[in-house]
Amino acid sequence: MRIVVALGGNALLRRGEHPDARIQEDNIRRAAASIAELARHHDVVVTHGNGPQVGMLALESERDGSLAVPYPLDVLGAETAGMVGYWLQRELTNELPGRQVVTVLTQTVVDPQDPAFHAPAKFIGQTYDEATAMHMAVEYGWTVKRDGQSWRRVVASPSPVEFVELASIKTLVDSGALVVCAGGGGVPVVRSEHGLAGVEAVVDKDSAAALIGRHLGADVLLLLTDVAAVDLDFGTPHARPIGRITARELRAMQFPAGSMAPKIAAACDFVESGGSFAAIGALDRAAELCSGSSGTVVVRS
Repeated sequence: MRIVVALGGNALLRRGEHPDARIQEDNIRRAAASIAELARHHDVVVTHGNGPQVGMLALESERDGSLAVPYPLDVLGAETAGMVGYWLQRELTNELPGRQVVTVLTQTVVDPQDPAFHAPAKFIGQTYDEATAMHMAVEYGWTVKRDGQSWRRVVASPSPVEFVELASIKTLVDSGALVVCAGGGGVPVVRSEHGLAGVEAVVDKDSAAALIGRHLGADVLLLLTDVAAVDLDFGTPHARPIGRITARELRAMQFPAGSMAPKIAAACDFVESGGSFAAIGALDRAAELCSGSSGTVVVRS
């Protein structure tokens, strides 16, 4: 099978963990071991999120007194795609000696008129208590929203339209390479009469993964995150995991915007556009998700 594996940024840097390189490398090592189980038998394409990582770099940039203005989000997105891509490429190469593993810095074209630019919803960076979040919002001009029991910065998250490097990605995948691409959803750019230009946004990596999967004719989309499955009534004493479910049934349910909702939408989009199934679950359970023995499995009917 051809499988697209989307690693959540929160899986690579879990809530409450310090954003140290060693901690992220340990998480990526676990992810690489899980992905390698699949890659020994199937064609695998890997995408990854960057919410915690791009937020960390954005805060560093805001606080850097040597800068006249902070670095824009598209540039920080490219930095995190390189950083996480390198870690993944290195660890996957260690797990799969002799296999070509290639990271493609991917530019994702978005629509400049996308309404998401006027309704920030993508969580980035670390979590704060409400008082600290409100202080940061005033100090840096951020938009902040509640994320579960905490607060985080939110930024615009326009939908992906196309990938500039898609032809190169297809060539590499067809040659047998394990490709890491569309890191952080890809670097957000718009087309104009003057060519490509970066924009202040973070593309949702789940939407990007679903679109990559459709373009590559993938059979399966795996969305790996920091929870074992999608829960009904998440965060309450009545929480219960969803096993196998149809896209239509799943779309009729309500989930938190900015966290689980994008994964639900991506999974449904993928199977409704021809994919065999999508699955949402834990970072180290990729093979079990692919076999349907773990996580939430989304099918067309």
